Amino acid sequence: MKNTPNRPKTIVSALKTTYLSQSLQKSQQKLKAFGAGSVLALSGFGIGSLGLTAGTALLATSATIPTAAQAAVVASDFSDLVEQVSPGVARVNVVTKVSEEELAKAQTVELLRQFFGDRIRIPGAQTAPAIEYNYGTGFFVTSDGYLLTNHHVIAGADKITVTLNDRTELDATLVGSDERSDVAVLKVKAQPGKSYPALPTGDSNAVKVGEPVLAIGSPFGFDYSASAGIVSAKSRNFSRDISVPFIQSDVALNPGNSGGPLFNRNGQVIGINSRIFSGTGGYMGLSFSIPINEAMDIYQQLKQTGTVSRAYLGIFPQDIDRNLAEAYGLSKPQGALLIKVTPKSPAEAAGLKAGDIITHYNGKMILESSDLLNIINRSKPGESFKADVLRQGKKIAVIGKLSAAPDDVAPDAVVTKSNNSQIRLGLRIQALPRESLAQLDGEGVLVTEVDPTGIAARAGIRAGDVITNLHQKSIKSIDDFQRALRQLPEAGVVTIEVVRQGIPAIIGLRLD
Repeated sequence: MKNTPNRPKTIVSALKTTYLSQSLQKSQQKLKAFGAGSVLALSGFGIGSLGLTAGTALLATSATIPTAAQAAVVASDFSDLVEQVSPGVARVNVVTKVSEEELAKAQTVELLRQFFGDRIRIPGAQTAPAIEYNYGTGFFVTSDGYLLTNHHVIAGADKITVTLNDRTELDATLVGSDERSDVAVLKVKAQPGKSYPALPTGDSNAVKVGEPVLAIGSPFGFDYSASAGIVSAKSRNFSRDISVPFIQSDVALNPGNSGGPLFNRNGQVIGINSRIFSGTGGYMGLSFSIPINEAMDIYQQLKQTGTVSRAYLGIFPQDIDRNLAEAYGLSKPQGALLIKVTPKSPAEAAGLKAGDIITHYNGKMILESSDLLNIINRSKPGESFKADVLRQGKKIAVIGKLSAAPDDVAPDAVVTKSNNSQIRLGLRIQALPRESLAQLDGEGVLVTEVDPTGIAARAGIRAGDVITNLHQKSIKSIDDFQRALRQLPEAGVVTIEVVRQGIPAIIGLRLD
């Protein structure tokens, strides 16, 4: 009976253990029912209500199954990945010789400053060294020495070298470069018995907004710097000179990161870091990378022929805002509005006209003009296309074939989105000057003054614009404009076509 005095304690301990076990199970069930953001709050609640110790509370929390959000946080640990892929990343060193004219100008400025000091001001004068040194980043895509980087990294280079992560420096030759996509291909000599660490590429079309990504480069010359973030958007188009649907991320990129790889969590390259959106020249939260699918297509063409052949349709599309959607009878702003069709182009041959709205292209819905341009830019010359078009309220199908973009014709480009704020009428016009009539085929009237409180100003019309069409009526003279003005409805939205600095646009005017 020695153990008799201990029996009550044993029973109490067993009951307490059973109670705690049941309570922990209930807590775990509650934790599973809530998101990861509620875990800490529930853990605190459990400690206070059950009278558990801190150690027991930690045990209860660790016993729960990690949520998807917690798993994503764990997956964003890129330490092993950085170690694995770094050998395939290289620093690109560029040497550019300054021209004799620039050097003489710089020396002249320096001599004048020796006599007059810093008080002298010479318009356009810059002091420049005889040789400029720049740098960027590149990465291997084949084991025999082919690398990818940016066109703007090596543009104008007289000598290019690459520095590997073991500090080996190799001479590199430029295989080819494409300014419109900002992709360049370099080659270093293959070394006997040695292969270069080529990086695996992924599928940039499969990239999802929100997934973690990693960048490695040489920002401000700090080699092999890693930065991580998430994909914040896809298919970004913000330049008429760049034909790339950029991957947008919040990865910190700075000067020197250009040309470096953007990795997914599996260590696959999904993009080439190209540029940042900044008002200061430094990182401000928006970075843009060239999708690797597009980059590899450019790489293959540059490697095989040294040039890039692009598909050409011959259109100038713009987005549709709320006013235009109402004017064209659309239920919502959707589609690509053609404001111009280039003469003798595949678009004209297929029957497309200015004022058409392309709603589907090869079976894919077109929400914005950038959707259409991204598809065309990924197409090949000679490919057939089918477009679903809305023309004057009727749906029609247009079939045609793309051609190769001629060198002397501007590529298909996004026109600035029209202003969608409410508007009020008020402007002054005059006949076009004689020298402008020939350039515009004798059509249009010149806007000389815009009332800042009127319909035109609210729509974004400016002095200097040329009005060529109002409410589906061609404008060739002031009389045409006044006649069209008298026929405007009392309320609703009508269209007005203008030419600004040589670029046409269609704007919706709200009259109520």
